[in-house]
Amino acid sequence: MSSHTEDKSDKKLLSDKIKDIRMAMMTTVDPDGTLHSRPMASQDFKALEFDGDLWFMTYASSHKVTEVQQHQQVNLSYSKPGDNLYVSVTGTAQLVRDRQKIKDLWNPIYKTWFPNGEDDPDIALLKVHVDSAEYWDAPSGKMGFLYTITKGLASHGEKQAGEDVKLDIH
Repeated sequence: MSSHTEDKSDKKLLSDKIKDIRMAMMTTVDPDGTLHSRPMASQDFKALEFDGDLWFMTYASSHKVTEVQQHQQVNLSYSKPGDNLYVSVTGTAQLVRDRQKIKDLWNPIYKTWFPNGEDDPDIALLKVHVDSAEYWDAPSGKMGFLYTITKGLASHGEKQAGEDVKLDIH
């Protein structure tokens, strides 16, 4: 496992890892303490440069907003299995009702989930201020998979193929 210490490089590295992954699984804490996960469409990194905050469209009246208002810590899981890339992000979420920001982040594909469009008064944003992240990245493809397994077996699990990197985004 390795670790990075430079703030700017960690933000850039996280951005590079997740910028092409369109969906994340967001985990929140239910009022009874159970964990609740659901898919969320990630921000368009072409429309907004990653500055340590991730943005998600939501209905302000949704259950996840109630959960976030009671317990702000969330986890976001990104995966790109074809590339053997997995990213876990922890942060603090808050509801944002900024109409201009909604317009700035709006993408026509969001009509799938928000059929009344960007002017729907119940549409809001969940802003997740990223505290830390960790990613696992291994060689991809059949040969990469075989290499990972062979290396793990040959070292009796002591040597990992690929990276397990912790990022500090503060």
